[in-house]
Amino acid sequence: MKEKIDQLAALNHQAELGGGEDRIAKQHAAGKLTARERIELLLEKGSFVEVDKFVTHRCTEFGLEKQRPLGDGVVTGYGLIGKRTVFVFAQDFTVFGGALSETYARKICKIMDMAMQLGAPVIGLNDSGGARIQEGVRSLAGYAEIFLRNSMASGVIPQISAIMGPCAGGAVYSPALTDFIFMVKDSSYMFITGPEVVKSVTQEEVTMQELGGSEVHSSRSGVAHFTGDNDMDCILKIRELMSFLPSNNMEEPPFIPTTDSANRIDEQLNKLIPTNPNQPYDMKELIESVADDHNFFEVQEEYAKNIVIGYIRLNGKTIGVVANQPSVMAGTLDINSSVKAARFVRFCDAFNIPLLTLVDVPGFLPGVNQEYEGIIRHGAKLLYAYCEATVPKVTVITRKAYGGAYDVMSSKHIRGDINFAYPTAEIAVMGPDGAVNILFRKELKKAEDVEKKRKELQDDYREKFANPYRAAELGYVDEIIEPSGTRARLIRSFELLANKRQSNPPKKHSNLPL
Repeated sequence: MKEKIDQLAALNHQAELGGGEDRIAKQHAAGKLTARERIELLLEKGSFVEVDKFVTHRCTEFGLEKQRPLGDGVVTGYGLIGKRTVFVFAQDFTVFGGALSETYARKICKIMDMAMQLGAPVIGLNDSGGARIQEGVRSLAGYAEIFLRNSMASGVIPQISAIMGPCAGGAVYSPALTDFIFMVKDSSYMFITGPEVVKSVTQEEVTMQELGGSEVHSSRSGVAHFTGDNDMDCILKIRELMSFLPSNNMEEPPFIPTTDSANRIDEQLNKLIPTNPNQPYDMKELIESVADDHNFFEVQEEYAKNIVIGYIRLNGKTIGVVANQPSVMAGTLDINSSVKAARFVRFCDAFNIPLLTLVDVPGFLPGVNQEYEGIIRHGAKLLYAYCEATVPKVTVITRKAYGGAYDVMSSKHIRGDINFAYPTAEIAVMGPDGAVNILFRKELKKAEDVEKKRKELQDDYREKFANPYRAAELGYVDEIIEPSGTRARLIRSFELLANKRQSNPPKKHSNLPL
């Protein structure tokens, strides 16, 4: 028996070495942790249970029959974050550069299938050069098996991807199908084709960082949702995100008790909205003010900054926040911000996370480029997402809510449950400037002092229409509230809506304007 136990210990040690000590040293020299070190950081100490530790590839060509490392380049299994089970796979760059084989893909598929059956999240720690070329179409088939499971799991269990090294080709499509993507500064990359292929096809010279680094994907493409300074920072952010999310679409998000008073008043909010309607302010100040312990976990912070999305807690319960940002592009909605917010709204709706919408929007961004790029279709995505959402929805109009953008931002007319407005709210078809130019064109032409007349007409229009009282008279706003008491009103509203039940017409699936 002792010999058998010793043999098992030797095999375990061999499997845990991955590509060997030299390659582990290279991984560390590059500022990266190994696959097993990453899992150890992610999960509660001692909770990881490995699956398929001794699996090996089946390729017998190109000399690979002589290289059959145990585990075949990916560590798979399950463990705990807090008290909740999660399934995890970590690609091992020390084994064939993390390249995916048929058996490697089957290991990932096995834990994805288990996660679906048990209703537990899947977290993928990606560090892979793509398909294992030596296996040809079998490695491609393996990728497709993973893609299918990503699609089937979408909206059923949370799927999180961390890009922790160079990921190219098929290695980036699975993360793209998941709910949230994390990247690491300076050490992670995502691209369909690398710099050498780009140069050979288009003659463009570009570095890996310029083509697919974390800065590119967090600020320009919008592919990445979060960026970590290093592997450890990235993993800690994954753990924080998980604290806001339920394990599956049949559960509620975790409740985190707080000592922050539900009736807390913030007098500073009464001074937040400037007297001048064209003066910007930071909407994040309002978000942080109402949140438990002033904690706001922002999503896609560097992308489409004219809209802010992320998670807060109100009296211990997770709330998804969508807010126009007046300090960037005056808070207008453009293509990127519409798509960013729409995807977030749909995720929250899929996983029973109530939505808080903070509105200060002068309209959709005008421009030839926006029209050519399809702002009508992309703007409709956000409208569609709000219309489709059945979770509790509370809206606060802080200042401007003009035109179609008023409708889109979770208005009463698209099933907003409770709609508040501040006394500073301006709800109208358009702002006073544009309205006066259209409504009083003839009068302005006849006026002796055009600017004086225009100002008089604008002030009159603002007094009659650019306020929340017309909307309140019609029942489009449920209550006009004092800003300082926002937190208490929000908490009461979401508590009221806790047992809300609403459903959409039965259908195979919707036809979102993609």
